[in-house]
Amino acid sequence: MKINSPLEAYKYLPQTNCGECGEPTCMAFASKLIDRSGKTSDCPPLVKEKKYAKKLKELDIILAPEIRQVTIGVGEKAVNIGGDDVLYRHKLTFFNKTKLFFDVSDNLEEAALIERVNKIADFKKFYVGRNLLLDGVAIKATSNDPAKFAAAVKKVAEIGLPMIFCSFNPAVLKAGLEVAKDKNPLLYAANKDNWKEVGELALEYKVPVVVSAFNDLDALKTLAKTFAESGIQDIVLDPGTYPSGKGLKDSFNNFLKIRRAGIMGDTEIAYPIMALPLTAWMAGIADPVSASYWETVIASVFTIRYGDIMILHSLEPYAALPEMHLAETIYTDPRTPVSVDGGMYKVGEPDKDSPVFFTTNFALTYYTVESDISANGIVCWLLAVDTDGIGVEASVAGGQLTSAKVKDAFDKAGFDLNKDTNHHTLIIPGLSARLQGDLEDTLGANVKVGPMDSGRIPGWIEKNWPPKQ
Repeated sequence: MKINSPLEAYKYLPQTNCGECGEPTCMAFASKLIDRSGKTSDCPPLVKEKKYAKKLKELDIILAPEIRQVTIGVGEKAVNIGGDDVLYRHKLTFFNKTKLFFDVSDNLEEAALIERVNKIADFKKFYVGRNLLLDGVAIKATSNDPAKFAAAVKKVAEIGLPMIFCSFNPAVLKAGLEVAKDKNPLLYAANKDNWKEVGELALEYKVPVVVSAFNDLDALKTLAKTFAESGIQDIVLDPGTYPSGKGLKDSFNNFLKIRRAGIMGDTEIAYPIMALPLTAWMAGIADPVSASYWETVIASVFTIRYGDIMILHSLEPYAALPEMHLAETIYTDPRTPVSVDGGMYKVGEPDKDSPVFFTTNFALTYYTVESDISANGIVCWLLAVDTDGIGVEASVAGGQLTSAKVKDAFDKAGFDLNKDTNHHTLIIPGLSARLQGDLEDTLGANVKVGPMDSGRIPGWIEKNWPPKQ
C-alpha cells in the first residue's frame, strides 16, 4: 500500500541518524523519500547491510509511484514518462513532463529523412534560463516494408534521440529492433490482432511497448493485464485520440477514467498514457496552417489531462513552441519557485563606469530583466538578490526583499559600490522604490529608482545615465 507520511517511511529506515545520506536525521531523509527528492539508494546502510534487505525491498514497493514510470531510449537523452502519484498538481506535483515525439516516414528520401530528423534534434527554445528541447522521433512504417523501415531506423538511430517504432506489422517492428536492439525504443503498437507477436518482441528485446484499443477501455485493460502477466512491465496505454467531435470528447473522458483508476489503486491500468495529436492531420483540414493549429489544440488538451507522451507532426514554431511551453508550465514543481542562484552577474564586459542594477532571483524576473538589458546593448552589472524565488513587488510586500538583504547580497558577491565603481550608484527596480532611503543608509551609496518595467530601462538609461555628480 502506498505511504504518504514521513513517519511511515521512517519505520523502514535504520534509525541511526548516521548522516551518510547527507541529512542530519533519518526522519529528515524519510521526508525526502516522501516528496521524492531522495531515493532509498541514497542511504548506504539500508542498501549495504543485509539485515535491512527485507525492509529495503518493502520500502521500494510502497514508495513506488501509483503510475508506473517507463524509460524510452538510452544514455543522457533517455526520457522517463509516467511516475505520477496525484490527479491534481497542488496535492504534490506532477513528475516527468509530457514528452513530445515528432514523426518521420520511412518512405522519405534519405536526404529528406536526415534533414527532418536533424531539425527535430536541433529544435530548441531558450526559456527561463535553459533550453527547451524536443524529446524524440517517431518512425512511421508508411511503406510497410521491413527492409525500408530498418534502413530508416538505422539512419535515425545515428542522431541519438529516443525512438518510437510505429507499425502494426510485427515483421516491420522486428526489422527495426534488429538494427537498434540496444537503443530501447518504444514499440507502437500491440492491438487485438497482433498482440501475441508484438508481446513476444517486447519480451525478446526487453523494450517498452504500447497497447492500443481505440475507445474501448475494457479491451485496453485486458491487453495491459495480459502483457503484465506475461512478464512485460514497461507498458504504455493508447486509448485512441480522435481529432474532433464526439470522438474527441470520448478520448478526453477516457484519459480521465484511466488516470483516475490508476491513481486510485487499479494497478492493472496504472501505466503512462499516449496521446496522438497528429490525428489532426486526418480530420479533413486542407490548410496546413489550420491543421497545425488544431494539432496544437489537441496537444494542449491532453498535456493538461494526463497525456504522458505524444506523437506530433508540425515542426512549425507557431505550433511546436506553445506545446513546449505548456508542458514546461504544467510540470513546474509548485513546491519550489523557479529561481536562479543569487549573486552578481555581468551583462557584457562591464567596468567601473558601468551601471549597477539589482533584481530578485525569481527566474522569470531575472531573465526578463537580463534579456531586456542585453538585447539593447547595455553593458552593466546585475545583482540577483535571493528572495526565495519571489518577484520584486511580492518580495517587497512580504519582507523577503529588504535593504539588509540587498547589502548581504553585495557582501556575498564581494562587490562594493564605493570601491568597485566610479559613480557609487545603484539603480533599483521601480517596484521597490520604497526601499530607496533605507538602501542609501545601509549601503552608503547613491540609489536611483529605475523604471517599473525592465522594458523601459533603455529609455531610462538614455535620460539618466551617467548620473550627475
